[in-house]
Amino acid sequence: MLTTRLQNLKLHSSPKPHIKSLRHFLNPLCTTPESPELPSWVKFFDSNHPKPAASSSSDDDDFVIPSLANWVETHNLNHPTKPPKPSASDADETLESISKILKLRYPLPENAAEALERCDFEVSDGLVQRVLMRFSNDWVPALGFFTWAKRRTGYVHSPEAYNSIVDVLGKSKNFQLMWDVVEEMDQIGKGYVSLETLTKVFRRLAKGGKHKEAIEAFRGMERFGLSKDVAALNTLLSASVKERSVELAQEAFLEFKESIPVNDHSFNILIHGWCKNRKMDVARSTMEEMERHGFRPDVFSYTCLVEAYCSDKDFRKVVEVVSEMKGKGCAPNAVTYTVIMHALGKAREITKALEVYEEMKGNGVVPDVYFYNSLLYILGKAGRLKDVQEVVEDMTKQGVKPNVVTYNTLISCACEHSQEEGALKLLKKMEEDSCKPDVETYAPLLKMCCRKKRMKVLYFLLDHMFKNDISVDAGTYALLVHGMCKNGKLENASAFFEEMVLKGFVPKDSTYKMMIEELQRKMETIDFLLRKVTDSGQFGYMLNADSTEFETTANKLEAKIESTVLLLMMRNTEIRPVTIIRLHC
Repeated sequence: MLTTRLQNLKLHSSPKPHIKSLRHFLNPLCTTPESPELPSWVKFFDSNHPKPAASSSSDDDDFVIPSLANWVETHNLNHPTKPPKPSASDADETLESISKILKLRYPLPENAAEALERCDFEVSDGLVQRVLMRFSNDWVPALGFFTWAKRRTGYVHSPEAYNSIVDVLGKSKNFQLMWDVVEEMDQIGKGYVSLETLTKVFRRLAKGGKHKEAIEAFRGMERFGLSKDVAALNTLLSASVKERSVELAQEAFLEFKESIPVNDHSFNILIHGWCKNRKMDVARSTMEEMERHGFRPDVFSYTCLVEAYCSDKDFRKVVEVVSEMKGKGCAPNAVTYTVIMHALGKAREITKALEVYEEMKGNGVVPDVYFYNSLLYILGKAGRLKDVQEVVEDMTKQGVKPNVVTYNTLISCACEHSQEEGALKLLKKMEEDSCKPDVETYAPLLKMCCRKKRMKVLYFLLDHMFKNDISVDAGTYALLVHGMCKNGKLENASAFFEEMVLKGFVPKDSTYKMMIEELQRKMETIDFLLRKVTDSGQFGYMLNADSTEFETTANKLEAKIESTVLLLMMRNTEIRPVTIIRLHC
């Protein structure tokens, strides 16, 4: 029984099955097609949206706020039940046509490239950049498209396009392929390998936990015709600090500071890193060394200390540092005040947070958009929605233009307070104001749709993301899987989970555990109903179907669940997503 197989799945370890032994889940006579496709229930773009069974649909699934219905219905989307609306330009048409091909699953980049060979699209640098943005979290179609475009007569990839694919490959931890592309850039010459290229290399290696390799890459950058100057060193230090490896950043600093003249920014990066790690004594020592090198600690240096103490809610220390700053002629700036106000707001000290606002204005410091964003956040969290609206109006009066973080904050606030219409209208306003959303824009909206079971709006939002060249990341997939599981929509959860793993993302333990628990519950229900159908023909009648029809339906669902079990098994084995694709015949 599949239930037994689910019970045998372990959270932290599982046996490494041979590929042959997995075939009993599927058709044992299947052969690998040249361009395999996943079952339709797995996909969720275009016709790829997993449609809930008729028996499980509800009014909530298709509900759309009336005032927004026209926007949702007429937006240029790849809706599962409607043909795409014609694009505004030839370039947009080409982009959508290429995207439609790339959204099919391919085992290798070369397969994706071959699928595009049958098409005669005009390629431009703008088109390449947009496609790579759309598939920035899906390296197989991204690299396949990049390879295909490179072969097109009359087109040559720009350095920016090469940098984009380097970043895509680094993000997916395909480091050997990443280096292969860098080597190809070096062979082209013409300054294709730049500091921007190696900056992406440093950051992706550090993000992937390969800090030593990042330092080694810095050591060898001269072979690409680049000098190891302070700008490059600071990029390396910043990449390590960002991934909480300030110790390795310190090692690199000590190794290169004699041969590379460091600057105040070099010290500030280290100070920031030590403060993030709560090594306040080391941060202070670094500030002293900074002074010995002839650099005075500046507002950034002190704000790092302020931020660390704020995170620990040690506001007495915060006051001491601010007094020290002022005593040394280093006045707090808008960033310093923003950090303090934000921390007080998170500590639910709203009155004191607003006093910081008044003090800031009294000291002649002009609030910027980041300050306003923080103020909106703490007021929203406190449920002071009327004050939120007044702050938005004040921003307009002060000539401060909202940015994407402003909208994200307002959308999150509206979603937290179940203001569905207001949240979606803010997204529409972003579109009208040409403010490009990011992945953070959609997270609270998707979460709200999961909670309210607004499936039609949820798929609208996923398509809206895609149309804005935003690639679904691991965090968004996890949000969708958890949301679908909580609302009993296992088929949708399984679809998102499979898409997540097949793109190369590794689900967190919590996501993995939730899928196992929901699959087990579903299989126990199926087993129970099948036994009832076997024991009593009356039960089949009650279900408005004969027992044979019901058993066929149950078996289909079980087959879908088995497919997801394969992915669950794969999570802790050496089996690659490509293998699973080949088994879906």
